[in-house]
Amino acid sequence: MKNHLQGLISAPFTPFHADGQLNLSIIPDYYRFLKSNGVIGAFICGSTGEGVSLTLAEKKLVAEAWAACSNHDEDFKVMMFLGGTCIADCIDLAKHSYEIGLYAVSFTAPFYFKPANAQMLASCCKAIADQIPNMPFYYYHIPVLTGGNIAMFDLLKAIDGLIPNFAGIKYTHEDFMDFQSCMSFQNGKYEMMWGRDENMLSALVLGNKASIGSTFNYIAPLYTALIAAFNENDTKKASELQQLSINFIRLLGKYGGISVGKAYMKLAGIDCGEFRLPVRNMSAQDFEAFKLDVLALNFDQFKSQKT
Repeated sequence: MKNHLQGLISAPFTPFHADGQLNLSIIPDYYRFLKSNGVIGAFICGSTGEGVSLTLAEKKLVAEAWAACSNHDEDFKVMMFLGGTCIADCIDLAKHSYEIGLYAVSFTAPFYFKPANAQMLASCCKAIADQIPNMPFYYYHIPVLTGGNIAMFDLLKAIDGLIPNFAGIKYTHEDFMDFQSCMSFQNGKYEMMWGRDENMLSALVLGNKASIGSTFNYIAPLYTALIAAFNENDTKKASELQQLSINFIRLLGKYGGISVGKAYMKLAGIDCGEFRLPVRNMSAQDFEAFKLDVLALNFDQFKSQKT
């Protein structure tokens, strides 16, 4: 836990058959696809992975499928998103994740009965993390979906010394002041993983080394090039690549939101099916228009390649 991760961690889509049931047979190829494109890990069953739309039993099956194909690979870290409404289920899934050999687990703020402050949120984290003392535990900050508008700097202050296996935060928010304060907390004690693909360059400027994102599934080479340009002090090229990332991400909004990521994956050679209700999927007619927009952005040059 003391060696902070560096690189791109994908937030994979959960693959489904046409009837909406899990399609676990795709996951070994999915792992190899990510690995071959320089991705160093997978944050499974998160927002992109529709974890909140899966049953507890289904999440365990997805976890087992990822463990079966990647546990031999010490350079590929699989993190399990636990959820955030039922603490007992989160504990159950955390224990299961540890037993099957996943690298880490992550928890987000309960989004129905919401914690009143950072101390209550820390208590929720501790209730789960204490059950898996030998496994890294991360908090997943995504207030746009959870409504958990608690400063992460306050959470770190509440957690420090309370949860020995607390490893850090997946930070999917735009508060750079809070993010920088978290990165500086206790001389960088905790791992801060950036979660907004469209703002990666700004996070790199603050010293960020690891990011978790959905677009790393299908345009990982673009971000590898962006990071390389930043490290070479080529800010012009890095900025141009960040803008291209934004252009790809804008198509999500144009064609319906998070489900559009699976359309990108289909064009990259991995068909993960559709999203479950209540998420809207694009029509066949929209998919044809989407393909033209993607072509105009030179997707083939920057897309993740299937070997």
